[in-house]
Amino acid sequence: MDYEPLTTLQTPLADLIKSQALSLGFSLCGITSAAPPPHLEVYQDWVANGLHAEMGYMASERNMERRADVQKILPGCKSVIVLATNYYQGAVPSVDPTQQGQVGRYAWNLDYHDVIKQRLLTLVAFIEERVGHPVQQRVYVDTGPILEGEFAQRAGLGWLGKHSLLISPQIGSWVLLSEILLDLELPQDAPLETDHCGTCTRCIDACPTDAILTGRRLVDANKCISYQTIEQKTSIPSDIRHQFGNWVFGCDICQDVCPWNVRFAPVTQDVAFLPRPTLPNPQLRDLLTMSQHEFSATYKDSPIKRTKRRGMGRNAAIALGNAPSEEGLAALSKALSTHDEPLVRGHAAWAIGQHQAYLQQARDVLIDALSTETDTFVLEEIKTALANLA
Repeated sequence: MDYEPLTTLQTPLADLIKSQALSLGFSLCGITSAAPPPHLEVYQDWVANGLHAEMGYMASERNMERRADVQKILPGCKSVIVLATNYYQGAVPSVDPTQQGQVGRYAWNLDYHDVIKQRLLTLVAFIEERVGHPVQQRVYVDTGPILEGEFAQRAGLGWLGKHSLLISPQIGSWVLLSEILLDLELPQDAPLETDHCGTCTRCIDACPTDAILTGRRLVDANKCISYQTIEQKTSIPSDIRHQFGNWVFGCDICQDVCPWNVRFAPVTQDVAFLPRPTLPNPQLRDLLTMSQHEFSATYKDSPIKRTKRRGMGRNAAIALGNAPSEEGLAALSKALSTHDEPLVRGHAAWAIGQHQAYLQQARDVLIDALSTETDTFVLEEIKTALANLA
């Protein structure tokens, strides 16, 4: 590709980059150096204490080395452009928890990884056009081995809140972070050094599973509803299922209560994040009965694909167990007897065991299933559910 430098003596390159970033749909843009993150030991301790749960890739030696030094990702890296994209859609529709689930805001429409990556690549092309030659670069959207929160704070975008998420003093914490690593020397923005959380503990107090660690600005993924409903591929620990409410993909509780969001979060006009049909509150019974074809068609280009059909069925079963109803019991009974995934059948059994208000009907369903079920995991869940109804 031939490049024709477009020099603008009156406007520094960094300012042009920031202006172009805003025109592409980014909400914030800051620039920092490629120096190693200053609080790497916090991340290392998080991994060492097993707070990353079963996300083994977070603890791999290669990724740990790259998180410690972006030069291991892009040799010769001189600058890191950090961008934030607002995805706050405004008030959440009212929900009937016996019928509908809740989905984290970032997953209400298109997969943000794809949307934002394309914008990053467009911004890279703009930079190359301005400097007049190709640049060495790497772009990441919440997937790279980068401590992006630290880079965002160092680039002046905000500070890390007690829920471990970046909070911008302008727009709150409903932001998706992304980065461009460059071999260009660009002027650095001043870091945001001040912590504006103060004595507030609303996010910590609101977390139903106590996943946010007091005084550490860390989240224990083993307890986090977002982790469990999305990244956990097997059974969800029974001791925290009750706390999930009707969340079936992600969780926004800690952000919903943050005063910086309540006061300052602007509503996005970005069509990529406005809700698609069936979202943000999918019908729980639909999630239990969907075929693979229906699931793939309904959630095409959606982040929800990550947890797969069986994961969403599992999560829907828990939600129905947390809001017992006669209709929910009927749907769970059908799932227990006919669903092709043992993971879903097992969680359906647990959920039936929460229907004490329909004691005899629930026991009959479980006893019938006990005589026909062959999967060990499901059988254990049925026995536990029966004991709960004793």
